[in-house]
Amino acid sequence: MDKKTNNMKTGVDTICVQGGWKPHSGQPRILPIVQSTTFKYDSSEHMGKLFALEESGYFYSRMQNPTCDTVAAKICELEGGAAAMLTSSGQAANFFAIFNIASAGDHVVSSSALYGGTTNLFTVTMKRMGIEFTLLDPDIDEAKLAAAFRPNTKALFAETLSNPSLVVLDIEKFARQAHAHGVPLIVDNTFATPINCRPFEFGADIVTHSTSKYMDGHAMQIGGAIVDSGNFDWEGHADKFPMLTKPDASYNGVVYTERFGKAAYITKAVVQLMRDLGSTPAPMSAFLLNVGLETLHVRMLRHCSNALKVAQYLEKLPQVSWINYPDLPRSRYHDLAAKYMPNGTCGVISFGLKGGRAEAGRFMDALKFIAIVTHVADARTCILHPASHTHRQLSEAQLAEAGVPLDLVRLSVGIENPDDIINDIDQALRNGG
Repeated sequence: MDKKTNNMKTGVDTICVQGGWKPHSGQPRILPIVQSTTFKYDSSEHMGKLFALEESGYFYSRMQNPTCDTVAAKICELEGGAAAMLTSSGQAANFFAIFNIASAGDHVVSSSALYGGTTNLFTVTMKRMGIEFTLLDPDIDEAKLAAAFRPNTKALFAETLSNPSLVVLDIEKFARQAHAHGVPLIVDNTFATPINCRPFEFGADIVTHSTSKYMDGHAMQIGGAIVDSGNFDWEGHADKFPMLTKPDASYNGVVYTERFGKAAYITKAVVQLMRDLGSTPAPMSAFLLNVGLETLHVRMLRHCSNALKVAQYLEKLPQVSWINYPDLPRSRYHDLAAKYMPNGTCGVISFGLKGGRAEAGRFMDALKFIAIVTHVADARTCILHPASHTHRQLSEAQLAEAGVPLDLVRLSVGIENPDDIINDIDQALRNGG
């Protein structure tokens, strides 16, 4: 038992099912959808205190909604964090995670092994906002990583398991350098999920997710999440993070770290960024996400076992020029995966076909039930050619920097019968040429 809360400590599988919504006697057993923009109060004074952040409560769903907050609480519990929020997409989550502590004139160090949309967000859109990003190979040695930091660096960012290159992040290495330079380590944990990786246990400070992927698991909603560990000492680096440690004029001088403690970072992101920029999650989307979360622990086991079986099949094929799946013993990331994700990585496999891009296209067009879709990481097996699709906006040099060869095929293995998946691949390889 946890003596502080008098609550029994539970495993992530129980949290998936029982976390977040805690109904009292006579309340709905299933999380209700609070489909309302506004909330009624009996006094003007009460409403005023809510707007002044003097009391907690709901007054407008652009900022907070009970359904969304309940699902955020479940994700927070899964990651072992102190506070969390939902956003309208994973892109919004990564944007808010950085913009909450960085502004024009600031600098961020990031892994270059990123989802193509995140690379574009950082190097194009946020660059126009005056925030500069230095992208580095995540396998870089620690001395070179340290050399990338500047006095105006505000964060270190990476993906625990990169999309689509499947680089396994050395979280402890990145955490050491982030903390040595007085900044938080922010990691996108979308592919591994908290079922297979708990970044806070290895020194990460903030975790983001595209909840549209494995957490949803059924391609039903677009969403994102940000979870704060509550461990980073913002006050210890007060001059570097004045947006958290100095008065906020837009809330009558509130100092977030003084009033909200370990919830300071998330509180600011909600009451300031969500207030001004929107990116609000829909209650219905949060409800659907929660349905997916209830089976996340079961599905991840199946995704990983299916993917390993498919990867073992692919690595023996003469048509396959290379394959990367961290759970394969031959993978260069196998040891890191065993350290940070000992129960498995994810259901995504990256591989190349002899004949390159043209052969990849013929192969994909010949598939029967494995679908060519933009999505990844749900119950249905799907496939995509990143250089032609998700990373199309990147130059060949940027693709190389992100670890995305022109011939890379991203196969997201679902939870169907693995023999059926293999049979479809086999017939497509025979008929695609």
